[in-house]
Order: sequence, then C-alpha cells, then structure tokens
Amino acid sequence: RKINTNQKRFAVCSAVAASAVPALVMARGHRIQAVDEIPLVVEADFSSVKKTRAALNTLQAFHLSPELRRCKRRYKRAGRGKSRNRRWKHRLGPLIIYAKNDGIAQSVRNIRGVDFCNVYSLNLLKLAPGGHVGRLIIWTEDAFKALNDVYGNNSRNATLKKNYRPPRSIMTNSDLNRIINSQEIQSAINPKRSRKVFEKKRNPLKHPDLYAKLNPLFDQQWQELKKDYKDNAIPSTTRVLKPLKKKQRVMIQLSKEEKEQMKPYWKNVFGDDKIFK
Repeated sequence: RKINTNQKRFAVCSAVAASAVPALVMARGHRIQAVDEIPLVVEADFSSVKKTRAALNTLQAFHLSPELRRCKRRYKRAGRGKSRNRRWKHRLGPLIIYAKNDGIAQSVRNIRGVDFCNVYSLNLLKLAPGGHVGRLIIWTEDAFKALNDVYGNNSRNATLKKNYRPPRSIMTNSDLNRIINSQEIQSAINPKRSRKVFEKKRNPLKHPDLYAKLNPLFDQQWQELKKDYKDNAIPSTTRVLKPLKKKQRVMIQLSKEEKEQMKPYWKNVFGDDKIFK
C-alpha cells in the first residue's frame, strides 16, 4: 500500500542507524563476536569480486564463518507452505551494500543467507527483515561515503534528494537519568510536596479493635476473648458480640397468679377492650 515518502525515508534512516549498534545486531541473532568492528566497512575492490569461491573466502576472512554456518542450516516450514514449493526456510545473514556492481552481485547471490543491495536504492525489507532492525551490513568504502549524498547529514542536506536531511533527536544527551538528577536541574525545580495521608474508613462492626476504641466496655471483653482466637485470625465484631448478647438476655418467667393479674392489662392493650382505639 502507499506510504508517505518521508515516512519511508525515516524508516530507512532508522534501520541504517540501528545496524551500527552491536547490541541490536546481536539481539537479532547475528554471530559477530569475532568481527573486528561494527559497522563493517571494506575496501571498494570487494565489489569487483566475480567468483563465488573468492567471495566466500573473503567473508571468512572477515571472521563471518559462524554467521555463514548459521545461515546454511535450513528448517522445515510449518503449515501448508510445505506442499506449495516452499518447504524449507533459513536464517538471513549479512547484507552487502555496494555503490557499483562490478561482479559482486553475481558472486554472492548463490551463498545462502547473504543478500546484496545498491546504496542508491536501499530496500527497507532487506535492511530490517520482518520489521526487526539491526541487520549485519557489510559496506563497501564507496557505498559508505555515498550515504552523505543519498541522505545527507546533520550539517547539510542530501544532494540526491530535494531539501531532505535525516531526522535527528532533539536531545543531544540521551542519558535522561543523569540530566534529571544533575545539580542544575534539581536546584531549579520546586521541592517535593508533602501529601496528606488520610486514614481509611473502616467498619467497626467488622473490626473488633476499632469497635473497642469506640466502646470502652467492650475493650475489656475483647482483651479476654482475643486469647481464644489465633494470632492471625481477625473475626468480625458481630461474630464476637453474638454469644455476649445471648448472655445478656434476661428471660422473665411469670407465675400463674401473675398471669391472671396481667390478663386485664393485655386485654386493654391488645384485646377487644383496648383503650387506644
């Protein structure tokens, strides 16, 4: 689908910049422990190699043998692609970027995992396969110098593009923690405000300790009842008060003579002869 030209250029610049960070290159899976330097820039004569054997020996001289062995292994594809003439897949290895093709494209095209690309028409799908930046790139000397003409730099615009300069970060120093904790910043900012800590409201019928503060009579009873519970157990107040309320109930038992005396009273209050009509 159509993508804005400025966005595509931004993505290419980001992918090229990420290829110069060894941590990102190793995170992508490339074996660069024995490589002398990243980014890897070689002489311009490398683009005139015409034989595959000579190109393979040159790559081994750059200490890329572990990377080539990683790419030589092939893996069986999962799914229906096995029956559609794409049974095997392999890892992607180094990308060779040249300024002029004097035979380098024909010499490395049969090496598994090795891709090639012209610096004047960089392919984003090769620079960041699968959307993962940090591919191992082998630059020829002419191609590396041509980057300033193709995409420009911080001091001048690109000569091959109209009024274009590569994006750059606003911050000159990316160590944000050091900037924030520096004495100049700390002396200019306002002091830290103290926050009021509000006590969380709790239901005294669920927390016996809170109910004991409200009711001093219950405090003495709770100190005795607390021994019956485990240390970590916190029963609800209603559960603790239930047996205490049963003891406080006083059952009044009337004799037969007293019931006979109370009959006229109950009739006046609840019976037919009630006085409140």
